[in-house]
Amino acid sequence: MAFRFASLVLFLHLLHTLMLVEGDGSNVIRLNTKDDHGHDVRHNDHATQTGHVHSHHGHHSSSSTNPKDPQLMVFYMLPDLIVGKVMPIHFPNRHLSPSQLLSKQEADNIPFSLTELPNLLRMFSFPQGSPQAIAMESTLQECEVKPIKGETKFCATSMESVHEFARDIFGFDTQYKTMTTTHLKNPPSGLLQNYKVIEISQNIPSPKLVACHTMPYPYAVFYCHSQQSENKVLMVTLEGEDGDMVEALSVCHMDTSHWSRNHVSFGMLGVEPGMTSVCHFFPSDHFVFIPFSATM
Repeated sequence: MAFRFASLVLFLHLLHTLMLVEGDGSNVIRLNTKDDHGHDVRHNDHATQTGHVHSHHGHHSSSSTNPKDPQLMVFYMLPDLIVGKVMPIHFPNRHLSPSQLLSKQEADNIPFSLTELPNLLRMFSFPQGSPQAIAMESTLQECEVKPIKGETKFCATSMESVHEFARDIFGFDTQYKTMTTTHLKNPPSGLLQNYKVIEISQNIPSPKLVACHTMPYPYAVFYCHSQQSENKVLMVTLEGEDGDMVEALSVCHMDTSHWSRNHVSFGMLGVEPGMTSVCHFFPSDHFVFIPFSATM
């Protein structure tokens, strides 16, 4: 009974929140606020638009390894972040709507595993091999990949599960704050453009943090992960060519020695694991938790 109810809920969600991404001819399932980036671009070669380029695993680099792909223009090295510098950055036009979220009770009644994919495709009436099916398969594959050394990861299907994961990482009694990217004027155009660095308002060392990235799926799924390492969380004020003003969240990973050398960022930056920091900007529907103690 609970499963049938959840199926009905999800069907209604699909009617109201799902649409197709129309990009380079490769359409994938997405929530209605997702665009074709993926601060994530997809960890898997099969999913073509939306996903998450910030996995550190070897075979999860990106849907595109073309260094000219504008969707990948989110990476930089910390020494390159200088006030007054102009940087090409891609911010997708999307945000997370409450209508895309399921409660924990609803989400927990829906199978979420690769072995259940045939049943899930029937449930959503997606043909095997369709762009929607490929995107769902890619998300489930990514969620089931083992974490790298020192990493803890979890795919949360509700906000309640997101916060449960954060409490597991920080400790139940630890207070933490949410940080994300905010566009201060108009929504982002979704196009690659030059941004001028106006101010670096926060530069917070945070050895322990939780980063969550939305994944392409019929309802909101968050790929959340944490790695005990040297990290810096930055808030950067940016001004775009089109007048877009952004309080941009960025995370710098100071130790990349355990990352796969196939990670897309190394190709973008022309470096190898362990050579330098790797930083990346977050789109507005992704977020980071850090302990309040890190900001004091």
